[in-house]
Amino acid sequence: MLEIGAEAARKRLPELLDRAHAGETSIIKKRGVPYAALVPLDKRIEDGVSGGLLSFVGTGAGLWGTDIPQVVKRYRDEWE
Repeated sequence: MLEIGAEAARKRLPELLDRAHAGETSIIKKRGVPYAALVPLDKRIEDGVSGGLLSFVGTGAGLWGTDIPQVVKRYRDEWE
């Protein structure tokens, strides 16, 4: 697994994409802290990670209570 800084990753993106296509994962760091992973698409699907933000749909059900317009009004009133 390759670990690379963000600036170097930007400059070497075509190479990193080729490596991911070949099955290798790359960890991208910012100031030495891991921020992201560039993984082969097959690996991402195998791990069950899919859907992007759409996978969050419905996860907040019930957080606003039963009278959502009233809750929103209350929060708006706090900012006035």
